[in-house]
Amino acid sequence: MNNKNYSTSQNKRKFDYKACMEDVNKDLNLSVIKAFRLLDTYLNDKQEWGVRELAKKTGYNKTTTYRLLSTLEYLDVVQKNDNDKYILGLKLFELGNLVSIHKSLRSYSRIPLENIAKEIKETVHLGVLRNDQVLYLNKAESPLGLKVSTQIGSYQEAYCTALGKILLAFSSTNQISDYLKNVKLKARTSNTITNSEDLLLELKKVKEKVYALDMEELELGLICIAIPVFNKKKEVIASISVSGPSSRFKPENITSYLSIIKKGALEIEEHISDYN
Repeated sequence: MNNKNYSTSQNKRKFDYKACMEDVNKDLNLSVIKAFRLLDTYLNDKQEWGVRELAKKTGYNKTTTYRLLSTLEYLDVVQKNDNDKYILGLKLFELGNLVSIHKSLRSYSRIPLENIAKEIKETVHLGVLRNDQVLYLNKAESPLGLKVSTQIGSYQEAYCTALGKILLAFSSTNQISDYLKNVKLKARTSNTITNSEDLLLELKKVKEKVYALDMEELELGLICIAIPVFNKKKEVIASISVSGPSSRFKPENITSYLSIIKKGALEIEEHISDYN
C-alpha cells in the first residue's frame, strides 16, 4: 500500500481510508477495510457508539454499518453495553495482550538464548503454542555452525517436539482434549508418538519432570530438550529448547543442560513479570 494512505496528525500515524478505497485492488477486501474504519473511530477517546452515530461518522449507510457491527459483535470484537451502544470487545484486548507478551518475550529472550547457545554450544529456540502448533518466537544459532532448519515466525507440530510437549503438558485438561480432537498424530520418524494414549502418558511424565525430550521424533539425527517459561502467576507462557545432533547428545549431560537452560529461563521470567 502506498505511503499516501498514511497521514500524521498530533504526532499520531493515522490511516487514510479514503485514499485506500480509491487505491483498492483485487487483493484487498472492502468489507475488512470498512470494518477497521469503524474500529478506528474508537481512537478518538469516544468509547461507545450507536449505529446512527457510526454511520454518520464514517459515511456508510445505516444498513451497512449495522451489518458490520453485527459481524464484529459475533466475533467478540465489539459488544453492546447497557445503553444499546457498541463498545470494544474482549477479543481486541486478548489480541493486544498477545502482541504485547510476544513482543516482550522476543525482546527479553535474545541475550538469554544467546548465552545458553554459547554454553551448551547448540541451537536454542523460544516457542509458544498457537493454533495447536508451536510458533517459534526467537532463536539463537549454535556456535558450532550446525544449522537447524527453523525460522522465527514459523510453525511446527507440538506433539513431536520438546517445545510442544512442554506447552501441551502444562495446558488444561480441556485444552489437551481439544488438541487431540483437532490434530492427527502423524509419524514424522519411526520414533514419533502417534497414539493419543501414549502421548497423554508422555505429557504426564513431562509435567512431573518439568522438562521434555524429543528423541529424534521430529527429525532423525536431531535431539531436543525443553523446559517451561512461567509468568508471575506460575502459568506457562512459553518454552525454551536446545536442539543438537544425536551424535553429540549425552544422557548424562541432561542435568547440566537443564541447569543452564533454567538460568536463561529465569532471566526471561524476571524481565517479563510486569507484563503478566
